[in-house]
Amino acid sequence: MSERHPEQANGEDLSAVISAVLTGSRLLVAIAARSLGAVADWVTLPQFRMLVVLSQQGETKLVTMAELLDVNSSTAMRMADRLSTAGLIVREVNPNNRRESLMRLTEEGRRIVGQVTARRREEIAAVVSRMSAEQCNSLVAAMTAFNEAGGEPPEQAAYPLGWPGA
Repeated sequence: MSERHPEQANGEDLSAVISAVLTGSRLLVAIAARSLGAVADWVTLPQFRMLVVLSQQGETKLVTMAELLDVNSSTAMRMADRLSTAGLIVREVNPNNRRESLMRLTEEGRRIVGQVTARRREEIAAVVSRMSAEQCNSLVAAMTAFNEAGGEPPEQAAYPLGWPGA
C-alpha cells in the first residue's frame, strides 16, 4: 500500500484522520488542564504557553513572542505584565535597542515549567504504557509528522527509560 497524504485521501479517510486527531486533542487538553492544576490560581493556559516558549527560546523580544504565540503585541504585553508581577519572568528594555522589550524566565518560572511538564509527562506516560511497542512507534511517527506540519518544535527531553519503544 502506498503512502497517501490527506489531500490525496478520499473524504472518508480524511474524516477519520480529523476525528482521530480531534479525539486525541480532547485527551491532551484534559491532561494539560490537569497538569496546570497546582498552578492554575496564578497561571492561565495561554500564560503557561508563553512560559514554555520562553523556556525553549531563551531571552526573547516581546514582538517575537507575540508572533510565536500568534497574538497581537498588546496581548503579549499584558500576559508578560501579569507573569512579571507573579515573578515568573523578567522584562527589561533591550540595551541595544531601547524601543524593544526583552523577556526571560526567572528561576521560579523555570521551576513552574518543569513542574507542570513533569506532571504532563507522567500522565502521558501512563496512557502510553497501555499501548504496544508497535502502537508507540506508529504514534511517534504520526505525531512527529503532525507536529512538523504544524510548525511545533520537538520536545527537548529524551524519552523516559522503560518506554515500550526504547
